[in-house]
Amino acid sequence: MDKKRIHIAVGIILNPDRSQIFITQRPAKAHKGGFWEFAGGQVEHGETAEQAVIRELEEEVGIAATDIEAFMSMTHDYPDKALTFDFFLIKAFDGVPYGKEGQPGQWVAISALPNFTFPEANEPVLAKIVDVLG
Repeated sequence: MDKKRIHIAVGIILNPDRSQIFITQRPAKAHKGGFWEFAGGQVEHGETAEQAVIRELEEEVGIAATDIEAFMSMTHDYPDKALTFDFFLIKAFDGVPYGKEGQPGQWVAISALPNFTFPEANEPVLAKIVDVLG
């Protein structure tokens, strides 16, 4: 049985001096529950990935992205899910990010990202973040 491919837009939210990234923790009952992630979500029909990341960041962490840069695109297949990702650097935003949906969230130094458990799909982007931004 073929898995339906889901398109996900993700924001890597940088603090003003670009030394930290805001991450959130997935709900326990979600796929990869308890793992840490960058805010984002599914691209809706008729929406570009950039439009989706702007919408998702407002819904999930309460910010309005004002400076967005494409960072990386990739696919990853889990046994039960097939995902396509577009990751964006969020270099400037209005508001203060927080877990708007009740999820824990925190600023983390780029050098400390390897200390957090992310879903396997995030491994290539984490390596690129440390390489390019760290």
